[in-house]
Amino acid sequence: MRGIRDVPLSRPWLEEREEELVVDVLRSGRLSLGPTIDRFEEAFAEVVGAPYTAAVSSGTAGLHLLCIAAGIGQRDEVITSPYSFVASANCAIYQGAVPVFADVDRRTLNLDPAAVEAAVTGRTRAVIAVDIYGYPCELDELRAICDRHGLALIQDASEALGARYRGEPVASHGPAAVFAFYPNKQITTGEGGMVTTHSEEEWRLVRSLRNQGRADSGGWLEHARLGFNYRIDDVRAAIGLGQLEKLDEILAARSRVAERYGELLAGIDGLELPCADDADHERSWFVYVVALPRGADRESVVAALDRRGVQTARYLPCIHLQPYMQERYGFRVGLCPVAEEMSGRTLALPFHARLGEDDQAYVADALRDAL
Repeated sequence: MRGIRDVPLSRPWLEEREEELVVDVLRSGRLSLGPTIDRFEEAFAEVVGAPYTAAVSSGTAGLHLLCIAAGIGQRDEVITSPYSFVASANCAIYQGAVPVFADVDRRTLNLDPAAVEAAVTGRTRAVIAVDIYGYPCELDELRAICDRHGLALIQDASEALGARYRGEPVASHGPAAVFAFYPNKQITTGEGGMVTTHSEEEWRLVRSLRNQGRADSGGWLEHARLGFNYRIDDVRAAIGLGQLEKLDEILAARSRVAERYGELLAGIDGLELPCADDADHERSWFVYVVALPRGADRESVVAALDRRGVQTARYLPCIHLQPYMQERYGFRVGLCPVAEEMSGRTLALPFHARLGEDDQAYVADALRDAL
């Protein structure tokens, strides 16, 4: 068809600098457990204001390691968000724990602290709070709940690199956090993640667990504990270094794209745009997700946009309604009404740092026509 564009959902920003750093690693012969990983971790720690960082193979791996560090085990309960990627709950299941889903706030799509408080039982061991779509969770309220009940708090900041809570970077406030570097994130290493913590003891444990349980001291084949191969390699760390060098530029560009969408979409009747920042919450733009008007047929909208070459994604399906979750735990519709409603209406539009204004206008026109 004439005039049809191809507008991808996401695209990483990779340039010659990343290639140069990768080539340096290849020529060094140190492809894993080398100095580039240390450099990446140090640079990341400076960006987020956390004293200890440990690079891992994925955000999921990082969450799993923090569940182990928190002592989560068989039949414990772990409260988390139903409106997130499945890793936010899977990491607890890996340890034999039972996920408990608390509903979300309709405006922010993050955990509702009142719902978290109501979900606490005698078996609750931890809360995994998600900074959904890069918007910081209600960290102080959640931390107060965890302190009252003696619970661990793990911050799933996989989508929130560059976000700020009460004026300071996410991960600088104390609770251990995890970031992820999949290609649609603010920065990418292809696959990879980072654990941040303010505890040296927790940091040493995570470093050991990610590397087959090897201790800080001892020989190469001496293992202090059961561990995992959750390491990142120097090639990916080199890509991460190149990405961090232009992080401010990436974040600023993504903010401009989001601002432009806000202008283009503001006049569409019934369409709900992402919530705005306030004095305590500064979003780092991961994706641009809108809520379609009530009563709109999302599948028809998706199909219409697809015919125009506009890629979209049904962000996000409720975790508790995934088939394996229903089969394993008996979760059913109605458990988290707000999350379920918003899950059925939200849609991710094409979004990345270098999305052109013409493409954005094309997406907005296509969405308006589809509705």
